[in-house]
Order: sequence, then C-alpha cells, then structure tokens
Amino acid sequence: MDKNEALAVLADVQRKLFAFNAASSSLYLDGVTVAPKDTSEGRGVAQGVLAGEQHKLMTDPALAEALAVLEGCRDELTLLQRRQAEELGRAVKQLTRIPAEEYMEYAMLTNEASDVWHRAKEASGFEMFRPCLEKLVAFNRKFAGYYDPDKAPYDALLDEYERGVDMAQLDGFFAALREKLVPLIRAIGEKPQPDDSFLHRHYPAEAQRRFSDYLMEVLDLDRTHCGIGETEHPFTLEFTNKDVRITTNYKEDDVSSSMYSVIHEGGHARYELDITDDVQYTCLAGGVSMGVHESQSRFYENIIGRSRPFVEAIFPKMKEFFPEQLGDVTAEQFWRAVNKVEPSLIRTEADELTYCLHVMVRYEIEKALISGTLEVKDVPETWNRLYKEYLGVDVPDDRRGCLQDSHWSGGSFGYFPSYALGSAYGAQMLRNMEKDMDVWGPVGRGDLSQVTAWLTEKVHKFGGLKTPAQIVENACGVFDPTAYTDYLTKKYTEIYGL
Repeated sequence: MDKNEALAVLADVQRKLFAFNAASSSLYLDGVTVAPKDTSEGRGVAQGVLAGEQHKLMTDPALAEALAVLEGCRDELTLLQRRQAEELGRAVKQLTRIPAEEYMEYAMLTNEASDVWHRAKEASGFEMFRPCLEKLVAFNRKFAGYYDPDKAPYDALLDEYERGVDMAQLDGFFAALREKLVPLIRAIGEKPQPDDSFLHRHYPAEAQRRFSDYLMEVLDLDRTHCGIGETEHPFTLEFTNKDVRITTNYKEDDVSSSMYSVIHEGGHARYELDITDDVQYTCLAGGVSMGVHESQSRFYENIIGRSRPFVEAIFPKMKEFFPEQLGDVTAEQFWRAVNKVEPSLIRTEADELTYCLHVMVRYEIEKALISGTLEVKDVPETWNRLYKEYLGVDVPDDRRGCLQDSHWSGGSFGYFPSYALGSAYGAQMLRNMEKDMDVWGPVGRGDLSQVTAWLTEKVHKFGGLKTPAQIVENACGVFDPTAYTDYLTKKYTEIYGL
C-alpha cells in the first residue's frame, strides 16, 4: 500500500464513521425528544449493531496498514492529512483495546440506561437507576484500564474529555477556586439579595418558544442549519457544520431557565456551525474537546448573556414577548435578578458564581466511584452530604439530587470537570478579546457578530485541526485560572457593592 492508497482508505473509513455516528445520534435524538416512553428496546438493538459495525471498521487490518504507511511518510503529509492520521490512529488504539462484544454490550447498556434514568428521575427513585449505574461504573473502570493501564483509572477517563488533564491538576484548580470564591460567596450572603420574584411569574411555554426563536436570531443561528427541540435535559448534537440541533426545556414558572439554556446550547451550536468545511466528514469535525466546547457555551451564556449590555439590548424585545409578566420590571432589575447569587440544588440553573461548587460535588463522587472507594448504593447519601458541605443546602429528593443530570446514564465519567475548565478558559478569552477590540459597545446594541468572529478565528474554525492545548494557547495564551477568579470577583463586587 502506497501513500495515496493509504489516504484513500483513511477517507473511506472516516466517511463510514460519519454515517455510523449520524445514525446513532439520530436514534439518540429521537429517543430523548419525541419517541414514546417505552420504546428504547428497538433503539438499543440498533445501537448495538451500529457499535459492532463501527468496531469492525476500526479494527480492519487494512486501516491499521494504512495508518502505518502514513506514519512512515508523515513528513510528506499536509497538516490536514497528518492530523486525521494522528486522531484516527489514537481512536483505533483506544477502541481496539476493547473487545467487540463488550463494545456492543456497552452501547446497548447506555441506550437502556438513558431510558431508565428518565423514568427514575420522573419518579425520584435512585434505586430504579442503581443497577444500570453499577454496570456503567464497572464498564468505565474496565475501559479505563484498556485506555491506559499505566494511569489511575479516573485519569484515563479524564483524558478522553480533556486531553492532558489529570486529578493532580484538577485538585489544584478546584482548590484555587475554593480559596477565592468561598469567601466571596460568604460576603455576598451577608448582603441584601435582588428581587427575582418576577422571574417566577407564569410564562406560557408557547411564548417562551417564540422568545427562543428570537434568541437564536440574536446568536445568528441560521434556522436552516440549526434546529431546536425539547427534552428533559438540554443538549446539543452536531451532524455537520450545516446540521446542528439544540434542545431546551420550558418551565412556565422560571423564564430564565430556558432563556439561558438556549443561549448556552446556542454557544455550542455557534462553535459547530463555524468549523471549517475542510474537516467535515473526518475525525477532525466537531469541537476539539469538552473543556473547549464548554468554554464557548458558557462564554455566550454567562459572560455575554448575563452581562449588563446584553440584557439592556434584548430586554425591550423580551417585554414584547412577556408584557404582563415584565411590564413593571426594568432592564437593571432583570440584570441583577439573573445574576443573583444563591446556593441552590440544580447545576444547570446555578448562578455563575456558585456553579463550580456543583461541578466539584460531581468530581469528588466520580473520583470515588471509579477508584472503588465509593459504592453506587451510597451515591445519594454522599451527594446530599457534599451539597450540604459545599453549598449549605439540603437535598429534598433524588430528582433534585443525584438524578438531576443525564451524563452518567450515557457513561460520561470525567465529563463534568470540563464545565469548570471551560468557564475558566472563557474568562481568559474575554481578557484577551478586550485587548483586541471593543467588546461591549456592539453587544450593547445586540450585535454579537464581532464576538463570534473573534472566537471563530481563535477557536471555532479549526475543529480538531489543532489539539486542545493548541486551541487554549491560541485563545488564552498560557492558561491562568486567576483570570476566572478575577473576572468573577470584579463582576460580583460591582453587583453587590462589596
């Protein structure tokens, strides 16, 4: 096999992988949005078959030969070809360490677990979900050993979501956040809180749907390429840079919930839509890592979406959608309300300042589950204890406790820390963005085009053409968590007059 033949094999495999992933994503999207409740069995069989076919494709000796040929002529390859060979080679090494029957069984398990989790959450019954979670934890411990037997199991899983990050780094990162943020949260707790009662008036779901359409316009999400659906736990799925789906969940007694869900998921979508055509249908399509992806969603949601200029820009239009609910409310009152700091139960609805404490709870539990120092049956008690210790709140039930997130049902152990890392990356991106241009003037006019253009140039367009570390360096320089704590301290000192 020569270089051109090897490149042809590489292209063919990646096209087929795209097809398998698109089929699997379509099944998942259907299952959590519009499918009837008790219909997971058929999707599980289909997912198992797809996983088996994908495993065969990735373990084909022809692919191994092609990758070996390309490694041998590495210096003759373009950057695009070299990165495809690197990333596909890495994926092959990871996957071929997992026996095919285990890979298929795991795909079927995650499909089943998603369905069971939805029912368990609705019933607020952890025991319904416990058997699935025990199997998922056992699989992930085993997979971690396949991925990298020389690493601690949880470190091997972390590397799947944010390459190069390990528990030692995260322990230091979270310790730094605790040191700076806990005193700030305590100081705010002694101050009068803004009135946010108007956020919890009755906001009909249909009016919220129209408002979501408007927010997508502000984010410049072309509806011919980006759809919006409804689900229990909002997420974003990308098929290509011309077909991205976001989802949200409407709560008629909390207008800010879906509002910021749409902006958050819209940030994910903005990233995917702006990735260059050159990497589509290859293993380099899509965001480069979960931490970088979360930096974009949380940048739009919090740094832009909860800023005073943005709220002032969209509030007049918002009052048109909700004239009765917001008729007696000013933009200033709304801005203060959506930045209210109050330790709470639900991560996705947490304020910007206490958010990382929610992530820390999950991080500590995941570490213990994967290391074997915590049994699955003890998750609810541990969750409730840590929420009391970190946030000072009492967890009333499993639905608002350890069953609130969908991540574990999908086997995503090691994902949660990326939310905190993404928040920190975003703050440092803002610092650099402000050096390059006037950020807040255009945002105050409801114009996000310059913000998006900067992020596209520094982050979005590359997809996986650069490594996660290279993207962070390109947009942030040397990663510095103090940029995040400085940003939060400045913002909330102003809001609360500290």
